[in-house]
Amino acid sequence: MSSISRRTVLSATAATAALGAITACGSASTSSPTASGSSAGGSSAGGPSGAASPSKGTPIGDGSTSDTGPQPNQPKAEKLKPGEQPPQFVVFSWDGAGATDDGQFPRFLKLAEEHKAAMTFFLSGIYTLPKTKTSLYHPPQHSVGASDIPYLSDGAIRNTIKLISQAWLAGHEIGTHFNGHFCASRSDGNGVGKWSPDDWQSEIDQAVSFVTNWKTNTGFTDVPPLPFDYKKELIGGRTPCLEGQKALLPTAAKIGWKYDASSPGGQQLWPQKVQGGQLWDFPLQSIPFPGHTFQVLSMDYNILFNQSGNTTKGDPGKYDAWRDQARDSYLAGFNRAYTTNRAPFFIGNHFEQWNGGIYMDAVEATLKAIADKPDVRLVSFRQLVEWLEAQDESTLRKLRTLGVGQAPAGGWDGFLGAAGAAPSPSGH
Repeated sequence: MSSISRRTVLSATAATAALGAITACGSASTSSPTASGSSAGGSSAGGPSGAASPSKGTPIGDGSTSDTGPQPNQPKAEKLKPGEQPPQFVVFSWDGAGATDDGQFPRFLKLAEEHKAAMTFFLSGIYTLPKTKTSLYHPPQHSVGASDIPYLSDGAIRNTIKLISQAWLAGHEIGTHFNGHFCASRSDGNGVGKWSPDDWQSEIDQAVSFVTNWKTNTGFTDVPPLPFDYKKELIGGRTPCLEGQKALLPTAAKIGWKYDASSPGGQQLWPQKVQGGQLWDFPLQSIPFPGHTFQVLSMDYNILFNQSGNTTKGDPGKYDAWRDQARDSYLAGFNRAYTTNRAPFFIGNHFEQWNGGIYMDAVEATLKAIADKPDVRLVSFRQLVEWLEAQDESTLRKLRTLGVGQAPAGGWDGFLGAAGAAPSPSGH
């Protein structure tokens, strides 16, 4: 297996520095995907309600994408009834979301199908751009074709497109992880944190262009179009290394996105909107880290860094203990919310085999442990947005008053009961 192209360590922000040795990850690629990557064709990797087959759609543009109608396997967002306990939402999200040569994408699509889970896959736009066309990428503040993650082989691009199609048909969300993945830890320090709103506009426009014009750019005639209009489906993303959010938000709001998942060091609280109430803020969260007095961000790389430092090949003799610690950290974060304030729980991942693949195993074990618990909903960020926006604002304000690990005094019936509801403007 090839090694990751680079590893990134982001210094903790002020919000997380007090929690101890916490780092935020931004490495978009794991093993460099190759033509020998696991093929999506013929696999049973489905989603929340089983695998779906692409139907004939209306081609868009050069035929790289198509309109096949509303996305399948989407739950109906329903308003909480007075006194009803909120569901426990859990979002598993994946940065980069390409066809790695170790088959992680099909693995987790199959796991999601088995447990009726939806996830969010943040696709890196250049994962649909062939190596022969790197001159088409003009990254802000960098030379033409530059990228801190590798361009994929033609075979890996084919598989990525097929897997993204499978994922969407199964009910998963396709977001963006942008393109070149430039972080502050570069030797020149020139990361996305220095970008302007206009730079982010360029990066987004290019990411969308690569995804919606892959047929022209690759020349492939043997791969079906993506079964959705990416320009309409794309409503959020996560920045490389969790950097640059401040300048991204004005652009994200201007183009009509619904959320951003780039904040580091969030707490397990009910989400709120930022950028003048235009975007939902879905941060990676600080969660208990068994065996330590500090907390860790809810992402595979952050746990890795606190176990083996700046290496993805630590002491094999510690793998079993580290795997259990990663799983137990995720479960501790889940249980803290599930038994108290029911704040949505966010877990970030990469398709990787760091420290022998223990973090992939920990994520799988976590999903299996929580999937069948009462009131648990494994959803995408898009589905969470739809649920939040179906609620009364008075209900959401009430939920936001609950602190980390704080259950409502007197139970949910009294906390969100009809007696405590805000009166209507008419007074009735």
